[in-house]
Amino acid sequence: MVVAIRYAKSLLGLAVERGLLEEVYKDMMHIREICYSNRDFVAFLESPVIKTDKKQEILTELFKGKINDLTFAFINIITEKRREGYVDDIAKAFDGEYKKHKNILSAVITSAAGIDATTRAKVMELVKATTTGEVELTEKIDKDLIGGFVIKIGDNQVDASVSRTLNDLRKNFSENPFVKEF
Repeated sequence: MVVAIRYAKSLLGLAVERGLLEEVYKDMMHIREICYSNRDFVAFLESPVIKTDKKQEILTELFKGKINDLTFAFINIITEKRREGYVDDIAKAFDGEYKKHKNILSAVITSAAGIDATTRAKVMELVKATTTGEVELTEKIDKDLIGGFVIKIGDNQVDASVSRTLNDLRKNFSENPFVKEF
């Protein structure tokens, strides 16, 4: 992943320098979506059996004229350096680097049944109060939580779910501090 981060930082710096950050970001998210939705494409890029010139030919067919010239040139350079297997990781890393650059914080709220607009607004208000910059809230549903929620902001996590409470109770009851010693 270190390789992907280095390439992502390089592309970000170049995009900022040329004033094409938003366009390159859209291109990289498009590439990320292609990689996410088509695992065969990723396997093709990672394959050591398929020659580099064939990969470049197919990538040119796919992306020429459909993405920014800077992004296209970057993809060509990566392919020439035989790093095309990292394209998916580079796109993910670029998303992270872009958000750092724009001071956008990602927050994920996971609940058992989803949250309504009022709860979403309160969560956004609480998250914005604890951080500076813009907040991007993603919602997930996990029926295993039973109730409550889990909020993950960067590396911090608050677990206020019913399943966590039940697990804690189960752990406490399994410990028996009153063991008789004969």
